[in-house]
Amino acid sequence: MELVLDFERPLVELRRRIDGLRQAEAAQGIDLGASIKELERQADALARQILANLTPWQRTLLSRHPSRPYTLDYAAQWLGEAVELHGDRAGFDDQAIVGLVGEFRGRSIMLIGHQKGRNTKENVVRNFGMALPDGYRKALRLMRLAERFGLPIVTLIDTPGAYPGIDAEARGQAEAIARNIMEMATLAVPVVCCVIGEGGSGGALALGVGNRVFMLENATYSVISPEGCAAILWHDRAEGPRAAEALKLTAGDCLRLGVADALVDEPGGGAHRSPEGTIEALGNAVAAALDELSPLDGAALRAQRYARFRALGAFEDRG
Repeated sequence: MELVLDFERPLVELRRRIDGLRQAEAAQGIDLGASIKELERQADALARQILANLTPWQRTLLSRHPSRPYTLDYAAQWLGEAVELHGDRAGFDDQAIVGLVGEFRGRSIMLIGHQKGRNTKENVVRNFGMALPDGYRKALRLMRLAERFGLPIVTLIDTPGAYPGIDAEARGQAEAIARNIMEMATLAVPVVCCVIGEGGSGGALALGVGNRVFMLENATYSVISPEGCAAILWHDRAEGPRAAEALKLTAGDCLRLGVADALVDEPGGGAHRSPEGTIEALGNAVAAALDELSPLDGAALRAQRYARFRALGAFEDRG
């Protein structure tokens, strides 16, 4: 069953009316084109109005929508015939992170990203996109492989956060995340990072150190989930909407703060309403970034990446 968020209901009902008119037109052979065209105009205007006035909490809900495209959807549309690479070479193959080599618009790339499931069975296998340290070590192995062969790296970030279980901590979760952040800073190939859904805490940062960082319009990027923040500050996870406002986690907030370099619009009422259009739009941004970065040598890429992240944040000199 399709998940419809409360604020989407007027738009969904309008689009159902459009579908009903199209079916009637086909079944009865009558011309309803003018009515359909007018309702489509109203639907486009309503979609723009809804998306322009979303609260941070509503954007958080959209970032988690189960119909948003995931990494393997991007791989299928961007790369065509790609080869998925498995394992951290230490006995594990975390399915919450996937990595593929393929040709993207005329150049070979390494695509690495979080992968959620579409149903309960898949989410159990993918651990709801929450990687263990094995997943981050797999990602780092593939990044080093890409560097060896001179392949640009594109990462797709979509996770509530790194898995916080005892087994993950026992195998060195914090060390794996920290090592990825450190090692990504030194890569001698172009790195483009894209937040396509949830950008949660260190689990996101472990794939997030790039020369360019893009965010989809309704993606979020934060040190903690709104519910987790609310549980700490107010001892009530129901205060998530209040925390979302304070965390400044939306793509617009991140763009203003310099955390993101660019915001990529989600066409057709959101990524979950237009997956193919969203994948194409982000692909255009990634391709343009790779065109800019590819002429740079390894030293220049490392220097640019270092300067980008050192410039984050602000301070006041109180003298």
